[in-house]
Amino acid sequence: MADAFEMPRVRLGSQGFEVSKLGFGCMGLSGAYNTPVPEEEGIAIIKEAFNKGVTFFDTSDFYGRDHANEYLVGKVALKQLPREKIQLATKFGICTMEENNMTVKGPPEYVRSCCEASLKRLQVDYIDLYYVHRIDTTVPIEETMGELKKLVEEGKIKYIGLSEAHPETIRRAHAVHPITAVQQEYSLWTRDIEDDIIPVCRELGIGIVSYSPVGRGLLAGKAVVESLPANSFLRTLKRTKSIYFRLEGIAKKHGCPPAQLAISWILHQGDDVVPIPGTTKINNLHDNIGSVRVKLTEEDIKELFHAVSVSVVAGQRYDEFLYKTTYKFSITPPPTK
Repeated sequence: MADAFEMPRVRLGSQGFEVSKLGFGCMGLSGAYNTPVPEEEGIAIIKEAFNKGVTFFDTSDFYGRDHANEYLVGKVALKQLPREKIQLATKFGICTMEENNMTVKGPPEYVRSCCEASLKRLQVDYIDLYYVHRIDTTVPIEETMGELKKLVEEGKIKYIGLSEAHPETIRRAHAVHPITAVQQEYSLWTRDIEDDIIPVCRELGIGIVSYSPVGRGLLAGKAVVESLPANSFLRTLKRTKSIYFRLEGIAKKHGCPPAQLAISWILHQGDDVVPIPGTTKINNLHDNIGSVRVKLTEEDIKELFHAVSVSVVAGQRYDEFLYKTTYKFSITPPPTK
């Protein structure tokens, strides 16, 4: 019997931007948590995601050595898939990241140069959703947004997003031009945005894109039931991993893998929340997509809430250096007169 499953679609934000209910984060294809996959494998995974109904793909000019991730996505998004059916998101703002040093830029001229470069690497005429990847706290957000607004007016980008932005920064940016989406880490493992970011986004009609919805793989068992490469970023994380075993027990009752249950929990937080799990394996991709079919009752959600309570996952989600780059510190100077 043919599979009648159809990926749901939702509106992200209040400006009419429609995406698949589940997106795909492309970062891991070019390394970060693992070694980069061969190009042909990366292309195959993206194409398979599209064939299963995923149309929302997320990359950045910072992912991979020498912008490798954008080049990879560009070879698929326009060349091998119907561009008009793809919602393509990319980001700018992070210039370099070395030990104890991240360079972030947001001046207008830098915004424009990054956008032009991404368009070329992606081989597209426009970017559907263009994010400020990290906030330059030396530049008023109004100046960064002013240039993004011009890029919208020129048709080079369709919608504007922010990533790891403080509530005050979100409000100030939104006053210059409507923000369509705010991308934040959000999972059963990381829930701090429930107190401040989500209420502001819902007040202003801004969609929420959940990156690392599987806790950077920890909710799938990485570093718990799997070994990690010696150079993996995951080895630096200090947050408790015991929650994996709690999640595993509940997942068995639902007959699904823990990672699938974790993504389903995000999907049940509202149609304005879109997770973008990534993977380098086709089997994991199919499991992630299967999370859309997992139905949780209010009692199920309460059980997960209590099993993986906020107190259990308390603690910083990055090391001390990277923690300083998160939204809690991303307030910019006041606008110049």
